[in-house]
Amino acid sequence: MPDTTEVDTNPKPTVIIVGAGLGGLMLAALLERVDIPYLIIERATSFKPLGSAMSLGGQVLPVFTQLGIAEKYRAIAKPYTFSRGISETGKPLLKLDWSATKDVYGYPNYIVARPQLYDLLLTQVPAHKILLGKRVLTISEDDERVKVQTSDNSVYEGDILVGADGAYSAVRQRLYETLKQLDQLPKSDQEDLPFNCTCLVGQTEPLDPEEFPQLKDTGYPFIFTLGREGRPYTWTNFTTIDNRICYVVFEHLDKSTSRAAQEQRFRHSENSEWGPYAALTMCDETRDFPIHYLGKDGANLTMGYLYDRTPQDRISKVMLEEKIFKTWHHSRTVLLGDACHKLNPSAGQGAITAMHDAIVLANQIYALPTNTSQAIHKAFTEYQAERYPPAIEASRNSVLLSMVLSKGFMGRVALFVTQYIPDWLWRIFVRKMVHTRPAFGPLERQEYKETVAPFVSPSEEKARRVFELRKSKAAAAAGGAAAGEVDVDAVESGASASAI
Repeated sequence: MPDTTEVDTNPKPTVIIVGAGLGGLMLAALLERVDIPYLIIERATSFKPLGSAMSLGGQVLPVFTQLGIAEKYRAIAKPYTFSRGISETGKPLLKLDWSATKDVYGYPNYIVARPQLYDLLLTQVPAHKILLGKRVLTISEDDERVKVQTSDNSVYEGDILVGADGAYSAVRQRLYETLKQLDQLPKSDQEDLPFNCTCLVGQTEPLDPEEFPQLKDTGYPFIFTLGREGRPYTWTNFTTIDNRICYVVFEHLDKSTSRAAQEQRFRHSENSEWGPYAALTMCDETRDFPIHYLGKDGANLTMGYLYDRTPQDRISKVMLEEKIFKTWHHSRTVLLGDACHKLNPSAGQGAITAMHDAIVLANQIYALPTNTSQAIHKAFTEYQAERYPPAIEASRNSVLLSMVLSKGFMGRVALFVTQYIPDWLWRIFVRKMVHTRPAFGPLERQEYKETVAPFVSPSEEKARRVFELRKSKAAAAAGGAAAGEVDVDAVESGASASAI
């Protein structure tokens, strides 16, 4: 429980966020709402509209409502109920019914293009609080502060450092170097990031719905196609509300191709971040892949048709690693999102878990009683304790769905099981995927739309108690100033007791 005697007198912590991805922006947006000072430093020199599309619904809409951007989100997102799997010849293989998500939390699922979602979150952070072209070189800290030096010799100092800088996080690398020297880093955290596939992602320019009738279809906005025997690929097409087609082409790797891809990545000094590396080569390799149900009157189209309608700055190739790290924090440094848990993208859980991390971490930062290393360590420990189990669960769900998309014997087994899974069992699986949906304690939760009451996270309850305490103290102070006779100590004592 927070030390209520220090809740208002202690200065607010200054937070340095490394990485302006979805998780970093979500954390910044929440800190902005409660006037906690922060700064984002990002190694990229510009904001690039990279990525494909993702499915987001009730897992994030409660906090979007708190931020006042839920309606703006709906304006850029497309609701859907079903997804469809087909063979390379167009033969229907399975239909997945996602209606259980609305039954659970009162919202349908939505398809949204990642660049549009990114731009929406970007509007919640003042431009002067994001510094671009800042590559982290060194990190140092003492009992009171943490310092970050960047490649342009700038130094930034704060109470808390958040590594939200992706799968190849510079913050994590520096943190782990320190822990390794102290002999405090688990062996598993010292191992390389494994990956079993690469993917090509992109989105076309706006297209004519008369030429692509499926752009009007809200029932099946995304279709995944399984490559024929001997073709280790799966490709997915999404239609968005602004008449674009987003796509992801997965190349499933075996041991030899995985090793070759890794060597190629290091040879070109690339990592897993969204970028242009080898995109054109992979486009050439996959141009003839057929796409069904998109063209008018059953027209035979290929992925190349979409590539030719995609601006080059909106297509990229990435490596898809999978790993849950055991060490998420030390002293004044903490990790979130891909920096501490990189998930297989098949279930679309990566962005969701990163934003959930940000919400829980924001709750813990808001509720800090002091800015001492001890208080911060306790907050970070509680943050990991709350977020680690959902990250593991999300990883398992991602692996299960990735098996359906993969090739080989296990892929065929997973596809067969999914085709014939009972409806009641599938609905349980869907509910487990959307069970966790934290909110920000200091902001009012909106009226429930759920048929099943949401799980209220420990960090949300903690931050809410501190918010109510601060509000009571502020009211008591204001009343005392007006009447000159309010017993503030009595108010503190009562609020403290209620928080217990």
